[in-house]
Amino acid sequence: MCAKRVGMIAKWCAITVFLQQMAKLDQINERILQELSRDARLSNTALAERVGLSPSACLRRVQDLERSGVIVGYRAVLDRTKLGTGFVAYIGVGLNDHSKSSQEAFERAMLRAAEVRECHNITGPIEYLLRVECADLPSYKRFHTDLLGALPQVNAITTYVVIGAPKDERA
Repeated sequence: MCAKRVGMIAKWCAITVFLQQMAKLDQINERILQELSRDARLSNTALAERVGLSPSACLRRVQDLERSGVIVGYRAVLDRTKLGTGFVAYIGVGLNDHSKSSQEAFERAMLRAAEVRECHNITGPIEYLLRVECADLPSYKRFHTDLLGALPQVNAITTYVVIGAPKDERA
């Protein structure tokens, strides 16, 4: 009985901590996250001014958001066209075998492929959605034929070429 009671107390403590963390996402923290999403290079002073806090209070909040895992990192947004990889396509990939080993083999191949910028295991009629960046259409064709088409797990490939991106909030 005592072990059961200790387990229940531990569960309630975990729930209390979770609810306290949720409460910390108030309007000011949401504004901090919004500003950092727009420009993660903002100085703490500029960020504090934008959200209406003192620099020390703002820094404490940012550090709390980092410690709690709400902020997991900071990135540079790159102009892929200037880097020579301006051809972007989303690819739906269906597998012919739905076993764990087949999925893991496919995912390993995608991790090794430099052209694959994102790989998502999704629900629906296909198993994966890829975001691929290449220099041009001929380089995409090589990727499509030599890598994707050569994988034994792949059953179907549907390509959607990006012709414009009026909104892109990825960092």
